[in-house]
Amino acid sequence: MSETWLPSAPGTLRLPSGRLVRGRALRHPLPAGPAPAFGVYLLGRQPPDVPWETRWLRWPDFRLPSDRAEARRVLGEAWERAVKERVEIACGGGRGRTGTALAALAVLDGVPAEEAVEFVRRHYDRHAVETPWQRRYVSRFSG
Repeated sequence: MSETWLPSAPGTLRLPSGRLVRGRALRHPLPAGPAPAFGVYLLGRQPPDVPWETRWLRWPDFRLPSDRAEARRVLGEAWERAVKERVEIACGGGRGRTGTALAALAVLDGVPAEEAVEFVRRHYDRHAVETPWQRRYVSRFSG
C-alpha cells in the first residue's frame, strides 16, 4: 500500500473525507519528495512518459475535457485511489484544468457542486478554475 501525501506538501488539497490530492503545474520541475503512485494529466496532447501509472485526459488549455464521460471515469478513479495512494492531478499551469478537476473531485467527495470552485480556491489556489465554462462544468458535475 502506498502512503498518501503529507498534508503540508506544496499543492496538496485535503478533501473533506481526508483524502489528499496533489495539484501541480507540469511547466515546473517535479517537486521534491515522494513521487505519485498515480497521475492524471490534463493536456491537449499526450504527456511525456513518467515512471508511475497515469491516465491522460485530452483537455485543451482553457477548455473542457474532450470526452466528458471519460473524464468522469478517470476522475472517479483518481478519487477512489486517493484513499490509499499518492494521486496527482496536473496540467500545464496547474490552475485552470487542474483546479477544475480538483473541484470535480471535491464534488465526488461530498462538496455541493455550487460550492466546489470556492472550496478549491480557498484550499488549493485562489486562481483555480479560470474560465466561466470551467465553473459551469463543475456546477453540473455530479457525484
